[in-house]
Amino acid sequence: MYKFILLAVAFSLSACGSSKKAASASSAGSSSASASSNKTYSKSQARLLNNNTFELTEISDDEAYGYTEKNPIMVGGVKNSEGPLNERRFLNALMGPDGEEVEYVRKGSCCPFTTPNGFINNGGLLDKYEVTYQGLAKPVYIYINMYDFGILKAPKGFTFKK
Repeated sequence: MYKFILLAVAFSLSACGSSKKAASASSAGSSSASASSNKTYSKSQARLLNNNTFELTEISDDEAYGYTEKNPIMVGGVKNSEGPLNERRFLNALMGPDGEEVEYVRKGSCCPFTTPNGFINNGGLLDKYEVTYQGLAKPVYIYINMYDFGILKAPKGFTFKK
C-alpha cells in the first residue's frame, strides 16, 4: 500500500505540476471518494464553453458536494490524459455568488480510494484545491476526482460562467 501511495503521489505531481502559483478561473466524475448521490459515468457528461472551461448548468443542492473527500467533484479524464486539464476546466467554470472571479491553488493529492479507473491496483487519489474570490472571509477547499466521471454542478456558494 505504501508503494501505491508513493507512486500515485509521484504521478499526480508530474501530471498536475507542483506549482503553488494561483490560477485565475478567468484565464485561459463505488468508492470511498464518491457518495451514493454522486453517480459515476463511463464518459464525460460535460460540454465545453471553450477549451479551458466546462459548461455548468446548475448549482448542487448537496451541502457537501465538492467540499468533502466523501463527495468529490468527478471530472474524470485520467484514462485519456485529460484528468488535470478537466480539473482546471471545472475550476475555470466557477464564479463567486455575485459573479466574482475565482482563483485557485492546488494544495496536493490526498484521500486514497478504490476506482476501476485507477492505474495501480484500482486506486486513485483526490486532488485538493484552495479556492478564493474577493469578499470571501476565508478560502474554501474543493476535492476533485479525476478518475471517474459524474454530472458536474457548481458547489453551493458558487455560481458559474455562462
